[in-house]
Amino acid sequence: MRLTVLGCSGSFPGPDGPASSYLLEVDGFRVVLDMGNGAVSRLQEEGWLYGVDAVLLSHLHADHCLDLCSYYVARKYHPDGAKPRIPVYGPPGVQARMDSAYKYPEPAGLAETFDFREWREGGSYDVGPLRVTVRQVWHPVEAYAMRVEHGGLVFAYSGDTSVDEALVETARDADLFLCEASLLTRWNVPDGVHLTGRQAGEHATRANVRRLVLTHVPPWTPKEEVLAEARETFAGDVELARPGGAYEVVTAGG
Repeated sequence: MRLTVLGCSGSFPGPDGPASSYLLEVDGFRVVLDMGNGAVSRLQEEGWLYGVDAVLLSHLHADHCLDLCSYYVARKYHPDGAKPRIPVYGPPGVQARMDSAYKYPEPAGLAETFDFREWREGGSYDVGPLRVTVRQVWHPVEAYAMRVEHGGLVFAYSGDTSVDEALVETARDADLFLCEASLLTRWNVPDGVHLTGRQAGEHATRANVRRLVLTHVPPWTPKEEVLAEARETFAGDVELARPGGAYEVVTAGG
C-alpha cells in the first residue's frame, strides 16, 4: 500500500495545501479517503483525477467532504462524456448531505455520478482488493475511523475524533496510523472534538502501532509543538503529514 497526502490541514485549507484528503493505492486500485476543500486540485497534480476507484468519507464536516461537489463536476461534465460511476462510502445521510451542498435540481442528484453507500458501526466492506472496517468515534457529528487491510498490511485512519477506545481498537497493530492531532495540551481543550498531540501519541502507544503520522493540524496550531507532544507519549517512528508526502505501508523489516 502507498499513501499520498493530498491535503492535511485541519478545519480549513492552510497556506501550504488543502484540507484533509488522502490517496491510498494498492495493486493499481486507488481510493481517496476524505475530500476536503482543495483536494481535487491536488488530485490533478498527482495525475489521478480520473484514476480513482472509490471515495471513503470519514464524516460530513465541510473540511472532509465538500470537494466531492467539485469532483462531481469533473466526472460528469467532461467534454468527452461522463466518467464511470464510482462508489462513495460515508455516514448515514451522505447522499442527502452532498445533494444539499451542490443544490442539484433533479431527483437523481449526485447519485448519477456516485454510488452512495452508508457506513454502519463495526461494519467491514470489500472495496476492490481492500478490506475496510469502520468504527464510530467521538466527534460532534457521526464520524468513523477506518482500518484498511490488504495482504497482511494494516493502515488505520482516525478521521476526526476525540479520546476514544474505538480508535485504539481500529488502529490495533497497524503498520501505519494516520491520526489527527489538532490541539495542544496547554490549551483549554474541549472534550468530544479533537485530539492533542499528546493524546494522539497515547492512542498510538496503546494500539501498538509501528508508525505514526500526525495530520489535521490547523494553520493556527504550532506543528512542531504538536509533534513534540506526540513524541512524549509514543516511542516509535512519528512525523507530521505534509501535502504531497508519500508513505509506503510495509510490515516490520519490509
